[in-house]
Amino acid sequence: MAFSGALTLTDLNDYITPAQACIKPVEQTNKSDAPEVPGAAATEIRIDSSGSYYEVAKDGGAASSSGVSGGKKLETAEISLNDCLACSGCITSAESVLITLQSHTEVLSFLSSNPPPSSPEHKIPVISIAPQSLASLAASLASSSSSPEPLPLEEILHRVSVFCRDTLGFEHVYDTTFARHIALLEHAQEFEERKRAAATGGVDAPRDALPMLASACPGWICYAEKAHPEMLPFISRTKSPQQIMGTLVKEWLAAKWGKRPDQIYHVTVMPCYDKKLEASRQDFFNELFATRDVDCVLTTGEFDRLMRDKAFDLSVPQLSPAPSTDVDADLLPALLTHPGSSSGSYLHTLLAHHVRTSPVPLTLTTKTPRNSDHTDYTLIDPAGAPVFRAATCYGFRNLQNVVRKVARGAGVQAGRGAAGRLARVNVRRKGKEGDAASARAYDYVEVMACPGGCVNGGGQLRRGFGRFA
Repeated sequence: MAFSGALTLTDLNDYITPAQACIKPVEQTNKSDAPEVPGAAATEIRIDSSGSYYEVAKDGGAASSSGVSGGKKLETAEISLNDCLACSGCITSAESVLITLQSHTEVLSFLSSNPPPSSPEHKIPVISIAPQSLASLAASLASSSSSPEPLPLEEILHRVSVFCRDTLGFEHVYDTTFARHIALLEHAQEFEERKRAAATGGVDAPRDALPMLASACPGWICYAEKAHPEMLPFISRTKSPQQIMGTLVKEWLAAKWGKRPDQIYHVTVMPCYDKKLEASRQDFFNELFATRDVDCVLTTGEFDRLMRDKAFDLSVPQLSPAPSTDVDADLLPALLTHPGSSSGSYLHTLLAHHVRTSPVPLTLTTKTPRNSDHTDYTLIDPAGAPVFRAATCYGFRNLQNVVRKVARGAGVQAGRGAAGRLARVNVRRKGKEGDAASARAYDYVEVMACPGGCVNGGGQLRRGFGRFA
């Protein structure tokens, strides 16, 4: 199976590294009735002359030329995309198919075979680029030039737009910051709804109201679905900026262009490979028009490979008109800024929301328990009482501790997985007995699977690859 040309295995400083065993837990369903000796294995694995594996009891017979006496032949282990935890530890065969179908060669194949605009079969090609990808391209140029200062993102977006339009043939080029703006507004609205539900108290208060966990990272969502389903009720229902952008392009912009969703071919450029998995989810498939919100996802590295294959030099200024000259440029504003983290500013948006809506001045305190990828934030009122408790959590290594704290505070049982199995615990915190607010460790957690957040995604340009080479 041929992978995308830019696919590389890199060390993300995660709790599992490439070539290690898959972390998906195996649950034994056919336990033996024989008494177990502490620390002793009841069976062992033997291999016959043909290379087949057999599970036999400790006192089982020796292997023969045709098999193992009294042993059970083991089937070949298979893992599919449904088993994947998106842990960066391996790439399954199903993922390899997906990555092959969502590659820069697939984009070139579509663009070359797309009928002319005069044809009724023509599809409008649209590309949306994440700001983290633009930042990675800007940093790569700064590292390879004499000037230590990276170019402004506006200039990078302009040069990329010229390449996408003039060289590739895309008709529309956008960045995803407007979609992120919508996601942040929806995020704040959902938090307020959950907060009101949690404040109702009593037996009617939903147990899954708070804390709210970020939903923008597909690696984290995939991991939670497979290893910690008890966390799903706490995860935000808001779409990620990529999928909101897909809805804007296929539904809103398509209607303004007089086109159906299936008459648009939408490509996004993202900082991580897991965005390919997100775009391929059935949740984002339009059954009526048989089309996905995002047809193909390229990583920053794949997009950089595409520019180099086309001999496009990103360091050369472009004299073509800026994208703002488009007749529909006023439909989506470009490069909106959101102060905060490089992973979307979800937590900092909620912090700003609380400060802005609070009737009294609030003081922000921060604490970094172990490393910079896990930081606690607390807003305190003038009386010293915590009003809002939150955290940023980047990387699976820190994620385990957050899962434990959320489960402990919510009084739920953490599922099997890398975090282990936790029994239901009795929560004792300062405050009135049974007070859910005092029991919670956090009101909100910004969770991202990659250490360092989205700007350090697995699809970004790194030293030794792409333009850093």
